[in-house]
Amino acid sequence: MKSIQKKQTKTFATISDVAKHAQVGRTSVSRYLNGEQDKLSEALREKIAEAISHLGFRPNLSARKLKAGESRLIGLLLADVKNPFSIDVLQGIEHVCRRDGYMLMVCNTDNRLDQQQRYLELLEDHRVDGIIVNALGMESGHFNSFHRINCPFVLVDRVDPSLSVDSVGLDNSAAVELACNHLLEKNYEAILVVTQPMTIDTRRDRVEALKTFVGQHKEMSCNVVEVDSMDEDKLLEPITSFIQSNRGLKKAIFCTNGVATMFSAKALNKLDIHLGDQVGLLSIDDPEWAQLVGGGITAIRQPTREIGETACKRLLSRIQGNEEPAKHIKLHAELVVRHST
Repeated sequence: MKSIQKKQTKTFATISDVAKHAQVGRTSVSRYLNGEQDKLSEALREKIAEAISHLGFRPNLSARKLKAGESRLIGLLLADVKNPFSIDVLQGIEHVCRRDGYMLMVCNTDNRLDQQQRYLELLEDHRVDGIIVNALGMESGHFNSFHRINCPFVLVDRVDPSLSVDSVGLDNSAAVELACNHLLEKNYEAILVVTQPMTIDTRRDRVEALKTFVGQHKEMSCNVVEVDSMDEDKLLEPITSFIQSNRGLKKAIFCTNGVATMFSAKALNKLDIHLGDQVGLLSIDDPEWAQLVGGGITAIRQPTREIGETACKRLLSRIQGNEEPAKHIKLHAELVVRHST
């Protein structure tokens, strides 16, 4: 004979269960749970306490908070949770949420627009009090879904003029100038910029700032390679061509973020090109592994945790009623010089 297994479902004791077990009314249980125990006799309090203990009853906090007009939930929409930048920002946000008594719902879109839309709807269904958004690369019109959000939200590392919302990120112009001045002081003449698609304002701003700097210094030149899907094999030909066409000049590769840096370092390794000796390498972003490659990669270190904390604090102020005009908050980076330059 075949044994039939019943599908097990998790059940929770309700206020009605507590009232039935204690043989009291639901109103008495509600008063007990809502801190109005002084309105109950000692005998009633003891019966309700015993019933709660026996049934393992736990109040439905979500329902109670929603009834009070708040969920104490914050949504976080990340383009790519594997990106070290995202992880550090997440830690900063989580720190503020934990300190201020909020729960964080993290959604990873995996750089997919359909996933982003799905998670936006999911967060709204959960009645989150606010959302922090590190959206994927946005082309024209891709921000339309954000116009329909019915709760406060803050952008991280993104800016969209059509949305009158706060944003927090790096001061890209100042960061690039810091990097370029370092390369200039080290007498680098030819620069190859490696970037992921410039559908994101921050990447485009970094590239434009570098071009502007180079344009002001005749002793420097730059070329840009934009790679749709990062793969070190796609960088082998551009890097080889860059090195061959700039023989006799001091050369460096400038990466617009940590992902571009990782694949550039892999490509240089495949080409057996030594960092610092044959070509310099500089990264905007300072992932932990950067100090372990070829004596260390020079980096523009973003205040990623501070970016997360600032974004969360800004969102909470909006949730609490702050109605001042939207701000685009720009934080400063730090130059960390290593062997690669």
